[in-house]
Amino acid sequence: MVPADQDFRTPLLVLGGARSGKSSWAESVVNHFPPPYVYVATGQALDDEMKLRIRLHRERRKELWQTIESPIDLSAVLKSLKGLRKPVLVDCITLWLSNLLCSASTEAELVVDGLCEAIEAVDYPLVIVSNEVGGGIVPDNSLARKFRDLSGLTNQRLARICASVFLVTAGLPLRLK
Repeated sequence: MVPADQDFRTPLLVLGGARSGKSSWAESVVNHFPPPYVYVATGQALDDEMKLRIRLHRERRKELWQTIESPIDLSAVLKSLKGLRKPVLVDCITLWLSNLLCSASTEAELVVDGLCEAIEAVDYPLVIVSNEVGGGIVPDNSLARKFRDLSGLTNQRLARICASVFLVTAGLPLRLK
């Protein structure tokens, strides 16, 4: 999926809509590095649909990937991987933000600050997946608007600190940075 001559640097941010192919493309980027790979999963298997999505993602990745589940404390996980030199894929920031907003014990904006600091300190190849959610209608409730706004602002912050940024649409990557 990623051409052999593709020039990209990490940290690399992969943006796209739902079912745009961003996760598969991000995995193909990570596969350009030598294994083993680390997959940091932010999703939680809270219903049957999510359980199926998680199972399909795991089946696609095969045995070369170690999975670390991190629905809330993403910064600590990224810091714990320092020095290991393993390529890391975080999938995805928007699920992580949703988890933060649903957690009464966290101030999401401050946690995003910590994530940005952790990303700036990595010493390993890092690919981050996030949904681009701001292209639709204005949500009709305050929580959904807060999620949309936080997602957009977080994506902007990540795009500033990442060395490369791609937008994936219909499975096709477009370099933004």
